[in-house]
Amino acid sequence: MIINHPLFGPRDAAEFVYLGDASLMNRPDPKAEDAIQQFYEYMYLRDNPAGEHRELWFHEQGDRSWLIVTRNTFTHEITKVELARQS
Repeated sequence: MIINHPLFGPRDAAEFVYLGDASLMNRPDPKAEDAIQQFYEYMYLRDNPAGEHRELWFHEQGDRSWLIVTRNTFTHEITKVELARQS
């Protein structure tokens, strides 16, 4: 699989580490009244979507950037790649 890095162009997926659902970047507020429930859901409850999915990837063998890759889980087609800090 080829990931089209926004800064360096097409790179082999072997340079990257898959880190899960991109929504994990949005941590719950520890000061919220229901913080325990929010953290439970954040840590243990995961969707397993079929089709388009936003994923978090780390460019370990390169510039060590974090990317959000939008990928179809059926076909592995990548439709969008963006730097995580810009999302």
